Amino acid sequence: MSSVCVAAFYHFARLDNYKDIQEPLLEKCLSEAIMGTVLLAQEGINGTIAGSDKNIAKILSYIRSDQRLCNLVYKQSYTEKPPFLRMKVRLKKEIVSMGVPNIDPTNIVGTYVKPADWDDFISDPDVVIIDTRNEYEIEIGSFINSVNPKTTSFREFPNWVDKNASILSDKKIAMFCTGGIRCEKSTAYLKEKGYKEVFHLQGGILKYFEETSSENSLWNGECFVFDERVSVDRDLVVGNYDLCHACRHPISIEDKVSPFFKLGISCPKCFQTTSDDQKKRFGERQKQMELAKARNGLHIGSNVHSKLKK
Repeated sequence: MSSVCVAAFYHFARLDNYKDIQEPLLEKCLSEAIMGTVLLAQEGINGTIAGSDKNIAKILSYIRSDQRLCNLVYKQSYTEKPPFLRMKVRLKKEIVSMGVPNIDPTNIVGTYVKPADWDDFISDPDVVIIDTRNEYEIEIGSFINSVNPKTTSFREFPNWVDKNASILSDKKIAMFCTGGIRCEKSTAYLKEKGYKEVFHLQGGILKYFEETSSENSLWNGECFVFDERVSVDRDLVVGNYDLCHACRHPISIEDKVSPFFKLGISCPKCFQTTSDDQKKRFGERQKQMELAKARNGLHIGSNVHSKLKK
């Protein structure tokens, strides 16, 4: 039975003292046996954490005790195994890196569309649907008829918008992403650019999965998630993909029977793009991980409780 709760959350708010929040939040998470990653920046908080229902509730209550974060909401799912091996609270310039200064979703943002209304909304022929995620995420699942910007990084999205004004003009623009944070910042960017009718899926794909039925859904495939589960299906159950630990892209069952697949070293997507020296390093890393697993331990680079300050 799935017993590990996974909570994904974000909230845009001005946190001038975000550096002071890091250490107490980390200690609170460690004290409650929580694992995952939380990002802090002047513009807000973004994270995915895992643990028991009770302890997740304690952490969310702790975060919301800061009045600037009292309206934080989260997406919840369950899994059998902990999807993280350690706890990190990191300081960043942005909680989601777009690379455009002065984009502030607390000041201007698009119109939310509730998950229950999303399918009807995007069925309107006057709506252009844009998937704001990266291509390796989109390739395993997306909404039917959505536009794929073919980005490898969210920082490429503003440039894509500038180059594709022709498909955006005179249309209602509907954007979506995994948990809501990227499309919220994207709508703020488009509003700043002068686009009027800009909408986004409230809570992202995960909230859509959580609150709507799979029957007649316009979603096709699975959803990539940034943890050890790799993907979840329409019912928020762990999906059918693994992760290539060389290029960090999702790999299918078919990928794993390819002659280019070597566990921890390469897959069909990256075999031709990595050097022999890189493959050698990846192979040594995989060997060390397997030795650690055989000892019922963790690889030296995956301490359960650790943090990265910058």
